[in-house]
Parts: sequence; C-alpha cells; structure tokens
Amino acid sequence: MRLNGEVTSDLFPLLRDDLASAAFSVDALGTLWGPDAAAALHRGQRLPARRALARIAGGGPLGTLATLFVLGLPVSRDRVNGALPRLGAAGAEQLGLVGFDADEAHPLLDLRPYAFVDARGAGSWWIASDLGEVALGGAIPEHHVLGVGGASTTLSSLMISTPVESALDLGTGCGIQALHAARHARRVVATDISERALELAAFNARLNGVENIEFRHGSLFEPVAGELFDHIVSNPPFVITPRQEGVPAYEYRDGGLIGDALVEQVVRESARHLTPGGVAQLLGNWEYRGDEDGLERVEGWLEGVALDAWVIERERQDAALYAETWIRDGGTRPGSSDFDRLYAAWLDDFEARGVTGVGFGYLTLRAPLGSAPTLRRFERLDGALGRNEAGLGQHIAASLAALDAQGALTDAELAATRLVVAGDVTEERYYWPGDEDPTVMDLRQGGGFGRSRPLGTALAAVVGASDGELSVGAICAAIAELLGVDGDELLADVLPEIRELISTGFVAIA
Repeated sequence: MRLNGEVTSDLFPLLRDDLASAAFSVDALGTLWGPDAAAALHRGQRLPARRALARIAGGGPLGTLATLFVLGLPVSRDRVNGALPRLGAAGAEQLGLVGFDADEAHPLLDLRPYAFVDARGAGSWWIASDLGEVALGGAIPEHHVLGVGGASTTLSSLMISTPVESALDLGTGCGIQALHAARHARRVVATDISERALELAAFNARLNGVENIEFRHGSLFEPVAGELFDHIVSNPPFVITPRQEGVPAYEYRDGGLIGDALVEQVVRESARHLTPGGVAQLLGNWEYRGDEDGLERVEGWLEGVALDAWVIERERQDAALYAETWIRDGGTRPGSSDFDRLYAAWLDDFEARGVTGVGFGYLTLRAPLGSAPTLRRFERLDGALGRNEAGLGQHIAASLAALDAQGALTDAELAATRLVVAGDVTEERYYWPGDEDPTVMDLRQGGGFGRSRPLGTALAAVVGASDGELSVGAICAAIAELLGVDGDELLADVLPEIRELISTGFVAIA
C-alpha cells in the first residue's frame, strides 16, 4: 500500500463508487448466499457460500467481490475489471487489494461491508484487514491486523457518543473504533504500535471518506505524551499470553507484558490524558489469582488514581478454557502437536503465577470534575443484555448522569423528589397456586444491561406509585400508613434502594 502517494489517493473515490454500484453491503451479501451459508462463514466454513454462488453463476459483480474479498478466493482479471469498472484490475493492484499470477487475481486483503446503528442513526462502511486463517489456509502470522470481530462490535456498542472536541483511539488496529469516534468527536487521534495496522486504518478512513482522524505510531500513550482528550476508547491487546519462546505474540491481541499488566497500565495512565469530566472506555481481562477476586484486583489498580470507575465483568473463564479459546483464535487447531505445546505453555504460565481464572469485561473511567473520585462501582452482569437498538452507549451515559444526580442529593432532598418509572421496565410477580399475595416480585429492564431486581413489598409499592405526581416521601408516608409501620423507618429503608434504581435506570427523577 502506498497510502501517501497521489495515485493511491486518487484511486479511493473510484473504489468507493465501484463498491457502492455493486451494492457491496451486509444485507446484499446475506441475500446473495442466504442465512445458512452466512452462518457457516461465521463458523469459518466457506463451502456453502461457494456452492450458493455457483448456483447463480457467480452472482455478477457482487458475487465477484464476495468471492475475492470475503471468501478469499482467486478470480480472473476480467471478473475484477467487470466488478470494479472505474478502479479496474490495475487500480486494485496499486491499492494493494490484489496480486496477479498471469491473469488470475488473488486477494491480498480481506475487504467486507460493515453496518451499524448508533445514536446518530444507521451507517455503513467498508473495512479492510489482513486475510484470515480460512483464506490463508492455516494459522495467522504474528503481525496480523484483525478486522471487525466480536470485541470490536462490543466496544463500539458501548461507546458514548456525546459530542466532544477530541477523542483518542488507543491501539486502533484496523481503525474501526476511530471511525466510530469520528462521528461524535471533532478531532480523533488513533495510535498503534503496528505500522501495518496504521496503514490499514488510514486505508479504511480514506476509503470511507472520513477526514478527521490523525494516525500516530507508538506504544500506548507514548504518541500523545502530555495531551488531554475528552474521550478515550481502547480495545487494547489485553489477551494474557505466556512470555515463552515459541508462543506467538500476535500484535493485535498481545501487549507484551506479563499477565494483565497491560490493562492495569492503560487504566492508570488514562488519568493523565483525560480532560476534567472526560471519559475513557475500554475492554479488558483481569486475573483471578488464588483466593483473590478478579474485580477486587481491578479495584486495587485504581488505588491512588484520580478516576471515577465503573467496571462490569461480563464473563469468567477457568484457566484451561481461556487458554483453549485464544490458542484456537490464532488458527491452531485442537489435536495438533502445536496445540498441545501451546496449551502446556499457557497452563504452565498460569500455574506458576497462581492464576485460576480470567475475567472479561468493560471499564468506564472518568476524570472527576472535583478534587476526588465520587464513583467506584464494580459488578458482575452475566445475563443477556437488554434491547439496545443504538447500542449501550446511550444507557451508559444516562447511567453516569443518574449516578451523579442521585449522589448529589441528601436523603431529605431525595425524599422530596418525584420519580417516574422508565418506559422499558416491567414488573413480574409469581404466586403459589391459590395464594392472593405474590411470593416473588421482580423488576425487569428491557433495555440497558437487562437487569433484574427483586422487590420487597414496600419498594414495589413505591415504584408502582412513582408516576411523577407525588414525592418519594409522600408515597412512603402513605404506604407506611397502609402497612401500619413507622413512616420514617420505612423511608430510611427504601431510600438506598431508590438510589440504586435511579443509578441503574429503572426509575428517573421527574
């Protein structure tokens, strides 16, 4: 790729026009080969898609692009010229998309459509990355630049999209988070230790006509020393990898440090690069060592660090399963001698350091406006997420605002507040057959993190009466009279639970 050359720059609009003319989109590909073949591709099997294309004689320009850049299979020069009439086969070669053996084009990059919905509505891009293991026919190389994967879509879904002046994408990879950040930040800086990753990220920005991203080479925060940002996003190379000879150190996932030290470093250093009130959002792994709880370990990273923190653990794997997952991720298959060798290296490393499991989750960090942090929240949420058509970012932003709002109120002020139940919240009641009173009452959140919260009699009555008309104190007084209990005691019991319901989005201050 000659991304800084004038010829290359002039070719991007031609490629963009050709891809659009061929309807090279997520929906069109799904229609082209059908849901079963799409599911097989997700499992790393391309034969069903090939058979589907053969039944429709190749599928025209869309089929050619899909064969070449999604399936990773060669096509003729004539087919490339037909699918990319403006760019042409020569232009595709200049861009580094294809190479030629005589008149047969073979892909040099994976290029596929990507669709999303965020707070600003629906959008789509084309994203280039290195060829995967299916196209390569074996394990990927250590300098591999990953395309859009599960972790990428998770982080983009979590991204708060409040308009800001500046954003930083730390460890940009193929550039997907920088592209998302460019939709709400006037200026984005994207860094990576891999020069190839920066080339591909710049390629993707130019291909999609995004001009407000600056790319810088270097490790973690080194390229932005002394700079502050309103928003930091990072899908860092957090995978815990043995530091042993013969164990591949994939640049896209391995930061070169022992255990979870890289995530700890990113957490700690974020404090020096956020404007007051600025937010950092990242994914991470953390270790469980001996009797040490993983979330308590993360809490320890924040000791003496001037950051608000909200950390959610979504999954925990035992040491063996974690090793298996990431060995397979590199393209090494179970049953091979290489798999067994790597498996032993991982288990030896975990055993030597007393690691029994690894947690995965989301970290939201914020530079406090005052002199000291006001938020430290660590929780496990391993159930299904709620329905969030535009992602979780809006819910996280609303939750931070709600945490601040209720935290600023004294108990007396909260008692004088009127509340309304969120529109996505339902109440579930369970009865023993024949009983008039429920044995279990739960509030369930349809959006957000899909939380479920048990209700006692008093709290259920308060929530049920919270329609914005009466204050919390007035509702509690009426309930206490009905139940024949002391009103002040009932109010004191309910207020901490009301604070939690506000913070988690079940109810809102009217």
